[in-house]
Amino acid sequence: MQFIDLITQKNRIRAGLMQRLEAIVDHGQYIMGPEVLELEKQLADYVGTKHCVSCSSGTDALLMPLMAKGVGPGDAVLTTPFTFVATAEVISLVGATPVFVDVLPGTFNIDPALVAPAVQQARAKGLNPKALIPVDLFGLPADYERLEKVAAEQGLWILEDAAQGFGGTLNGRRAGSFGLVGATSFFPAKPLGCYGDGGAVFTNDDELDRVLRSVRVHGQGDGDDKYYNVRIGINGRLDSMQAAVLIEKLAIFDDELVERQRVADAYSVRLKDRLEVPGTPVGYTSSWAQYSVLASSTAERETIMGALQKDGIPSVIYYRIPLHLQKAYLGLGYAKGDFPVSEDFSARVFSLPMHPYLKEEEIDRICSVILSA
Repeated sequence: MQFIDLITQKNRIRAGLMQRLEAIVDHGQYIMGPEVLELEKQLADYVGTKHCVSCSSGTDALLMPLMAKGVGPGDAVLTTPFTFVATAEVISLVGATPVFVDVLPGTFNIDPALVAPAVQQARAKGLNPKALIPVDLFGLPADYERLEKVAAEQGLWILEDAAQGFGGTLNGRRAGSFGLVGATSFFPAKPLGCYGDGGAVFTNDDELDRVLRSVRVHGQGDGDDKYYNVRIGINGRLDSMQAAVLIEKLAIFDDELVERQRVADAYSVRLKDRLEVPGTPVGYTSSWAQYSVLASSTAERETIMGALQKDGIPSVIYYRIPLHLQKAYLGLGYAKGDFPVSEDFSARVFSLPMHPYLKEEEIDRICSVILSA
């Protein structure tokens, strides 16, 4: 059994994709070709923002806005410790300091009530809080109604990490459209993924869009001279072939989201009396990047995952060690117990196979193993 089935999806889009790939081979514009501009327009229309800047990875999509806004040494950027390391990594890469904020029970997303205290703690350490990076974990957008309010009160701008949330919505607004700027990843395992690395940045700010496009290509200035550089940038361009893959996948994306919801509903009905299953608050939809559940203890998690493995069913832990306890961040001075909800989740969470092509009999098999473990 596949944790994520990319083969069935590939067979569905193969004919159109091969035509696009042949066209790229013929025109020879392998990086930033016409497919990239086509994709950026489609993505901006889909998310509902004025601008979309494609890039080479989800990590670059997070890094570029921090660079464009001049975040650096002495600045603090708030984010959650219950996420993939890239969210905090980009803060460190620009020389700023990550300041962690615990997550909410129930949604796995950052707790808006804890943002203001974290800002005060950062200032007490002599740091200048600049930005907030909420994470739309496992496909569910964070609570942006509250987060945008508290960010404005605290003088922070928001960089939405929608790497897992792309396709999810809050009150009709799509993930990627919240805050000053949104970032997403097109890593193959994501709900909308390419066949390599890729990412995108979304904003309605014209000046930020202009600077982001410069940062993406080594800080290139306006005009046609690519050797005229006005700022420090990166090599963050998207390949034309990855853009072609994403164009074909975007055409079936909404249909796949419906199927992901079907799978999530089927899991929840069967498992709600055995495990803590993920909920979707009123006004939200999830893209179900992962279907993540909570066991009652670490021991129970190991028992269930062992039973699944014995039956040939994959399961994964996202995330076994919260960021404040990772070796790379020990220098920040955090200790065990500082973020109790994140630590509790890390001890009990695990994820089940999730993709649009999961059959009912496969769901039954997975749940049967869990219920009897």
